[in-house]
Parts: sequence; C-alpha cells; structure tokens
Amino acid sequence: MEYIKVTKDNLENEHICCAISNNNDVQVSSKKAWLSGRFEDGLVFLKSAERGKCFIEYIPAENAWNPIDAPGYLYIDCLWVSGSFKGHGYSNDLLGECIKDGKSSGKSGLCILSSSKKKPFLADPKYLKYKGFEVCDEADNGIQLWYLPFSSGAVKPSFKECAKHPHTDIPGYVLYYTHQCPFNAKYVPIVEQTAKDHGVPFRAILLSNKEEAQNAPTPITTYALFCDGKYLTNEQMNDTKFLKLLSL
Repeated sequence: MEYIKVTKDNLENEHICCAISNNNDVQVSSKKAWLSGRFEDGLVFLKSAERGKCFIEYIPAENAWNPIDAPGYLYIDCLWVSGSFKGHGYSNDLLGECIKDGKSSGKSGLCILSSSKKKPFLADPKYLKYKGFEVCDEADNGIQLWYLPFSSGAVKPSFKECAKHPHTDIPGYVLYYTHQCPFNAKYVPIVEQTAKDHGVPFRAILLSNKEEAQNAPTPITTYALFCDGKYLTNEQMNDTKFLKLLSL
C-alpha cells in the first residue's frame, strides 16, 4: 500500500478518507478547514493513496483538542481502517509510522481514547491491547485513556480534572463538538432543528479552539451529548437517532 502525508500544500487536492466522496460537501470543507489550522501545531495526517477509509491522524499531545495531561506524547486523534481495507495489515502500517515518528522525534510514547468495550468512533480496545497499549486513566463515564510508552520510566498520561467527572450545569440537551469530525457540519444543524421542531431544550456548543477543547467537561470533544447535566453518548446523532433517544 502506498501512503500519502496530507499537508497544507496538498490538502485541497487530497481526499480526506472519511465516508464522504464529494469534496465539495460542507462536511469535507469544515474538516479541511480544521486540519489546515492544525498543521502548524504538528498534526500529521497519513492516508492511503487510494480513496477510502484508511488513515491515521495524530498530533503532539500538548496541542491535542482534548483535556489530557500527556507532555512529551503523541496523541492519536483517529486511526480508521474499514471496508475493503480491513484485514490487510494497514492499521499496523499506519500505527507503525506513528510509532516511528514518535521515537525519532524523542517522544515518550503514544496515547489515544478508547473504552473497556468497543464504542462508535473510538479505537478498538482489543486492537490496542494487542499492540501493547495499556489503560492509564478512566473517566466516570467509562471513557479510557490508553497509552503506549516507549520506555519503562515514561510518566503515565492522565485526564485533566475537568474531564474525569463528565458533567455540565446547563439544563436540557447539551452537545459539545468540534469540526475535527466532518459529520458534525451536516448533522449538528439537523439535530438542532429536530429539537426545535419538537420543543426540546437543546444547545450545541462548538469548541472552536484548542484552549476551549482542553478545558471541556468531557474526555471526548469531537462529539459529547449530555442531558440535564448527565453524559449520554459520543455517537453522532441524525434526526432519526435523536428522536429515538427522546423516546427512551
């Protein structure tokens, strides 16, 4: 497999590998705008030369859009290999490049979000364990921080206090999100309108910079839905899913 490193110079000409084929889609443009602003912070986006869902995205943990303390680590935003790309060792290739990059640049290790059981839009814990990752911290809602140290003396990363006990004081449904996930540009407005049409209190809070994301009341900042202060899910909602949630 041939891989391409997406940079600010070739970003507009490259497909960004998510489940959207149209480069003119608002979801693609929002994601590319987000990526463009992160390259100067050290973000790496490595993808298959073929169109499809086969890529890894990582960044120095100090610049991650998550409330973590992991100085000297690389934080993996996303490692996604699916569809026809699964089962060919491409995940190992991509993770191997990340490890190589981390070691050559003197990093302490890698860290990534997951959970005890596989959840949508999070890394598979079975795969992480197979590759030598271990859990180094866990929030009250079951979201875990996993790490792969490069030496036995490496300090364990951890969640910031604001993320250990996910909670918001805002009543009703509250969504914290970023444009790191392209799906949000399309589906957050749809859920907002669905809530409005049904008279449901709903507030969407866009985390628009690193500082806001690093102090968010949730380990997952790409998409975190709360109801009356309680964390519900990181799974992206469309109108159908949201209405089903309301009926529970």
